[in-house]
Amino acid sequence: MNKLFITLVFVAFATIFSVSAQSKKEKKGISKPNIIYILADDLGIGDVSCYGSDNNKTPIIDKLAKDGMRFTHGYTAPLCGPSRAMILTGRYAFRTGAVNQDMVGEIKPENEVLIPSVLKTAGYTSSLVGKWSQFSKTPSDFGFDDYITFQGSGCYWATEKKKSENYIENGVNKKLDASTYMPDLMHEHLVDFLTANKEKPFFLYYSMVNVHALVQRTPDSKPGSDFYDDNIAYMDKLVGKLLSTLDDLKLRENTLIVFMGDNGTANQYASRSSVRGKVLSGKKGTMLECGSLVPTIANWPGVIAAGKVNELLIDSSDLLPTFAELAGAKLPIKNVLDGRSFLPQLLGMKGNPREWIFIELGNKWYVREATWKLNREGELFDMSNAPFEEKLVTDISSNKEASQAYARLQKVLQELSPEKGILDNADGSGRHASNVNKKKDKSEKKPEEE
Repeated sequence: MNKLFITLVFVAFATIFSVSAQSKKEKKGISKPNIIYILADDLGIGDVSCYGSDNNKTPIIDKLAKDGMRFTHGYTAPLCGPSRAMILTGRYAFRTGAVNQDMVGEIKPENEVLIPSVLKTAGYTSSLVGKWSQFSKTPSDFGFDDYITFQGSGCYWATEKKKSENYIENGVNKKLDASTYMPDLMHEHLVDFLTANKEKPFFLYYSMVNVHALVQRTPDSKPGSDFYDDNIAYMDKLVGKLLSTLDDLKLRENTLIVFMGDNGTANQYASRSSVRGKVLSGKKGTMLECGSLVPTIANWPGVIAAGKVNELLIDSSDLLPTFAELAGAKLPIKNVLDGRSFLPQLLGMKGNPREWIFIELGNKWYVREATWKLNREGELFDMSNAPFEEKLVTDISSNKEASQAYARLQKVLQELSPEKGILDNADGSGRHASNVNKKKDKSEKKPEEE
């Protein structure tokens, strides 16, 4: 079966049939496509060379973009817990309660339906490989059939933490061997999963360790090398190893890969993550542009046209409906879904693109369209020079374009009404209460106490 035939079949399905009809009339001999979602930790656009990074080289990810579609306006929440909740539920934080890191842990499987449970209705098996925090329970409680995960973030070497790292593999608690690199162990697990499930449709949620701080040496690090450079390179290498595995298993041509960062670059590395000689506006944990603007790449040989740069606005709530439409899965009906499928755009059609994205963290939020942003405080920003600059508009009433944009975006916020949903129960920053308290204690120390 050649690539052109597969492409034409999927374009026809997406154009003519609804999701339910597609599910019923799927032609024999055409396998449901596999879906792999790769989520890099703390990777902003300034860390990826195909986005213009000055200091980092990511040749494999660059090739993924060159052979597929690179999005210039892909957004998610600015911190990992709220970001992952938005990704997996397809819903905004004021609906799920994932407005801060700690509140993500209050999400219950009886209240929220995650991507693996949605895809299971279409016959998919699923695996979570990597970071699961800040969710409660285990991945299997939320619908994953297979998993390997660890506590917290940034799990690299057991010997370079205060205590040995424990991890959990399909319900079994294990201890990380002193000579084992956790990202490599994760890769071995995903290879086993792909090999075991190569004859059936699967969803792999590959939640990488790299490049969460505090970055540590990699197996390829040399004496005196820059560990951040090393971690970017090793993350890129692991993506390449995954692609090689797909090739070896003859799965590549029937697999959609979506690669993203979970939020912007972490604070201590943001200054080095410039793009084409310019400093970016925002970083992890901020409500500025690059707290939430992340690398977003889709690749599917022979189906997604190569070399496409897409300026479509998407936020990470769109992933669930996109994957569901592709799989022919039924969307959950018990809760309001905020996401909108961008499958038609992946297939080169116009579809029904969204005109705005919504971002929330802690007690702050904003809605953004192509060139304007309006936040909770009613401040309007001109985003025409983003991601490097966002100009506060001080003369809205005397600027026709600004006035019209304000009215449009204000209407969106009124319809969403996040203030009527679940609100932040902590200090409003979105961060873990323990981290906030540590920072507060440090700032309150007398000089001689430090």
